[in-house]
Amino acid sequence: MDNLATGVPVQIHLETNILQNGETSNFVFDATGQLVQVGTSIYIRYQEETDDGSVPVTIKLMENGDVKLTRSGENRLQLIFSAGKRVAARYRTPYGQLEVQTVTSSLDMEILNQPLRGTVGIDYLLYAGSDLLGKYNIRLQFTI
Repeated sequence: MDNLATGVPVQIHLETNILQNGETSNFVFDATGQLVQVGTSIYIRYQEETDDGSVPVTIKLMENGDVKLTRSGENRLQLIFSAGKRVAARYRTPYGQLEVQTVTSSLDMEILNQPLRGTVGIDYLLYAGSDLLGKYNIRLQFTI
């Protein structure tokens, strides 16, 4: 599809499960966003509505199977998920920058054509130094 370089509307269904300090939180999010292909990478962009307003989110699906998640609100968070690896990341808050790491235990991605659609499943642990901040499961479905 030639128009992937300029962007096409995409329907997004995102489920996130978080286990922190023995408590589980579940979030389900449906939105219309934009899908853009740049080179061999696919970018999915959307606005996440929070109590503090709208937060721009970009999910980059890379050809090597890695995924980068960027939340660009007042607290800027950029996480990279690479199966079986511990990857350093930055979490910028108004109070300063926090160094965190993701440990991705499972990363599954399937992208199909006609119509372009896909699913991404990410299971990861989030650390600040040696302290476990939480266990996360992300399930993303998208279709144009």
